[in-house]
Amino acid sequence: MQEVLDTLIPKELEVQTAVGQWFLLRIRPYRTLENVIEGAVITFVNIQELKMGREGMQRSAAIIEDSHDGILLRGLDGRILAWNPAAQRMYGWSEDEALTMNIRDLSSEGEAERELAQTQDLLSAKTLKPYPAERRAKDGQSVKVWMTATALLNKDGQVYAIATTEREISE
Repeated sequence: MQEVLDTLIPKELEVQTAVGQWFLLRIRPYRTLENVIEGAVITFVNIQELKMGREGMQRSAAIIEDSHDGILLRGLDGRILAWNPAAQRMYGWSEDEALTMNIRDLSSEGEAERELAQTQDLLSAKTLKPYPAERRAKDGQSVKVWMTATALLNKDGQVYAIATTEREISE
């Protein structure tokens, strides 16, 4: 508090209580109507849910990065939104390249219609069982995969994207 009073620069810190609760501590100089500093205003904002969500996201990111299965996230228009390292190993495109692509670019002959039907099924809240599929790699080779597709829902329960986990099937 003394630092804020000396410098007149507001300060924010994440602090944890003895029982493990997280708060954002804000300290601001208190000014009167005459523009005189007469103390400081200290507020605490409970950020426990935000903190836990952040930690959960970090764990999820580590799982996705370390997975041996290709994990893709695509928008409802088919645009690829996320691409993990295993997908890069399986298909040959870097993440930067993949993020400029549409899922149709990975679909082999005849699979594009299946991708469209799959999207429609997921939009109508149907649950899809894992199924075999065929993808096209950067080098033109066909890659047979076992695919699990999941609709991602926003807080209103509407589908906003589709996540797929793709495991290469060896002959």
